[in-house]
Amino acid sequence: MFRYLIVTPLLACALATPLAAQEWARKMFAVTSHDFETVARGARAEFAFEVTNLYKEEVHLAGVRASCGCVTPTITKDRLKTWEKGTVLVTFNTRSFVGHRTATITVTIDQPYYAEVQLNIAGFIRGDVVVEPGVLEFPAVTRGTPAEKAIQVKYAGRSDWKILDVRSANEHLEVEMAENTRGQGRVAYDLRVRLKDDAPVGYFRDQMVLVTDDPSARQIPVPIEGNVLSPLTVSPAALNLGVVKPGQTVTRQLVVRASQPFHITGINCPDGCFQFAPSEEAKQMHLVPVTFTAAREPGKVVQKIEIVTDMGTGARADFMATAVVRVPDTAETAPPAGSEPSDLPIVTDPAEDRASTTP
Repeated sequence: MFRYLIVTPLLACALATPLAAQEWARKMFAVTSHDFETVARGARAEFAFEVTNLYKEEVHLAGVRASCGCVTPTITKDRLKTWEKGTVLVTFNTRSFVGHRTATITVTIDQPYYAEVQLNIAGFIRGDVVVEPGVLEFPAVTRGTPAEKAIQVKYAGRSDWKILDVRSANEHLEVEMAENTRGQGRVAYDLRVRLKDDAPVGYFRDQMVLVTDDPSARQIPVPIEGNVLSPLTVSPAALNLGVVKPGQTVTRQLVVRASQPFHITGINCPDGCFQFAPSEEAKQMHLVPVTFTAAREPGKVVQKIEIVTDMGTGARADFMATAVVRVPDTAETAPPAGSEPSDLPIVTDPAEDRASTTP
């Protein structure tokens, strides 16, 4: 009887441990499965599983492995402090595999406690459709400058196979399509994709969809990504005015540059605490004084400011201005409840048969 009482709690603890370990770690992942659906052979297909540290302790992602060579997983950031985010990037190996594929990605965590989280991947790689290149890239395009890329789609199977349409939710892309081969069960199309000169500044990641007459897989996605650069550069990109007393006035200087002389035609800022004194001359480099007069109420100021020029389509640039208005010898306003690590749960050791607290 004595032996029974000793063994039973240990057995219950051992059975509960994997479940407890899995649960606290799984909560950090936004999603745990992804379906690539249908993709062409050679097309780039990637998905990032986002992971956020919800706990006080630092989390270490020690490793990752895949059950199938059809996917390649990579940890982009292995150590996560409180509220830090990272990703497990999974690449579908469309050049080496065809057909329907599934895989389980196992992420191993060894700090603060050992746990494993499983992520599920599925998708169908078409062996009869090849896209070259596998992704359309516009790596560095200055806004207002024409940019064009070519892509070829090859099909082997029916001689009457057709691409009926090319669609994209990105209104800043234009596509021209021309058939260049048809016969003996082979069809090939050339596509020219143009990025319009009014595309907004910044990185974009999108896709265009090839709509075919194939009833088994009518849509074939092709990834597109790029980075549109502003013709203007503003330095500093983030203007930190520091700690300012209520009613105090401070002045800082911006440097605005371009590859050709230009006029600054306007500076848009909804906050009346900011004043600007741009030059009326056309210059390749402008020095713009920015004057900030703090309000009477303490607090943090974060303001997006837009500079407008006469350079045409790419005539605008943004920068951020920040300041802290504070009465002397007082602390800054405390952050909102729930944002401090002290409000977060501590991960409890699953070996003690205690599940972690839900944030």
